[in-house]
Amino acid sequence: MLETLVGTGGAALEALVESATGWPGMGIIFVYSFLIAFALPGPSEIVLVAPLDLGLPPWVQLSGIMLVSATGKAAGSVFAFHIGREITQSGPVVGWLRQSRWNILEWSEKRSVQLAQKYGYAGLAAALSVPFFPDTISIYAFAVLEQNYPRFALATFLGSLGRLLVTVGFFGGVTTVV
Repeated sequence: MLETLVGTGGAALEALVESATGWPGMGIIFVYSFLIAFALPGPSEIVLVAPLDLGLPPWVQLSGIMLVSATGKAAGSVFAFHIGREITQSGPVVGWLRQSRWNILEWSEKRSVQLAQKYGYAGLAAALSVPFFPDTISIYAFAVLEQNYPRFALATFLGSLGRLLVTVGFFGGVTTVV
């Protein structure tokens, strides 16, 4: 039931982002990016196709979209970070996750520990820079391992911005603002 509600809400928000116009569209992009960091499945890159039409040069508008999205995603990641910190102190939740059929917690912890040990926050930023790869689990897993809110926020901001830059660089004119 919850998956259906989140999935339906996610699809509705994606459609809202894809049709967002004007300055209120920037608020929609922020909210979508915030929610995508900790609750919604789906691509964060969808913000690049928002038809905002702010009356600005295309590169300024695209830069604004990227900065607003990265800020929203960093804020949502810090919220997820806080939730992750709380979960690590909740024995029954962690026990349930460890006993689940696929043991998602162990897998994500293992990958995040490897990234954290080898590259620290730079590893998190790099992992979050991979376009079209779901990063919510990585955010939660990294949150379980780390305790520095400002560094975590900076890493998620840079990783989110990096993801959008890589997407624009890869797709070039496909994602340019109309």
